[in-house]
Amino acid sequence: MIQMIYRLFIELTNRKTTSLLLAKFSRSKMSKFLIPSFSRVYKINQLEMEKSIHQYQSLHEFFTRKLKPDARKISQNPLSVISPVDATIEDLGEISLDHSISVKGKKYSVSEMLGGEAEAQKYINGTYIIFYLSPSNYHRIHSPISGKVIGQKTIGTKSYPVNKYGIKYGKRPLSKNYRIITEMYYNGVSMAMVKVGAMFINSIEILHSHDEVEKGSEVAYFSFGSTVVLLFEPGTFTTALKSLPCTIHVGECIGYLKETSNHV
Repeated sequence: MIQMIYRLFIELTNRKTTSLLLAKFSRSKMSKFLIPSFSRVYKINQLEMEKSIHQYQSLHEFFTRKLKPDARKISQNPLSVISPVDATIEDLGEISLDHSISVKGKKYSVSEMLGGEAEAQKYINGTYIIFYLSPSNYHRIHSPISGKVIGQKTIGTKSYPVNKYGIKYGKRPLSKNYRIITEMYYNGVSMAMVKVGAMFINSIEILHSHDEVEKGSEVAYFSFGSTVVLLFEPGTFTTALKSLPCTIHVGECIGYLKETSNHV
């Protein structure tokens, strides 16, 4: 019953018209008066923001704020993989033979997530990591590695919540939601970064314009709280995370790539 009520509520509110109205309001100067209360409720660290709170002209501008250049330290180990976002990591595991991952007791198809079985094939027995962003987080996305972008595509239209209730009761939001998939090539193997849109506002803005990206460089941002999924090929990644769940920041090491004789 709870699941049915939850889904009905989301279906009634998560419509194109609703999304457009919310997006328009969040970008308008009328939304500026909400910034102080938003910052207070979500305990935003104003000391690390690029500008003072009074300089932001809309809620969207504040939500997608940049940080001061020294606010995040990037791991300099050549083989380290860094967190691409400020987030909570609750889920890390192995991609099964049937192309699925298990999150909060629910199976998700990696084939569906990536848009095809051929795309998912290389990640069987590999590693997945899921980063959950809340409204309190910094919402710009950085490259977890240095490498070459070999593919990028957009899939999906609607976006359902990706919080704990969305994961538990929703219609497989990690593989159904609006999402942008970026596949990168490094040291002879591939890694996929799936940026998953959240409820109401589907905006994921891509910022990089070159095929090559540097670890720690800004590559995109979310216009609303959301999720990032990283997928690694089997035998190419070793985690450095000691326990889950854990809070992580951009630039912190989450693991290491397998050293090979191949280079991008």
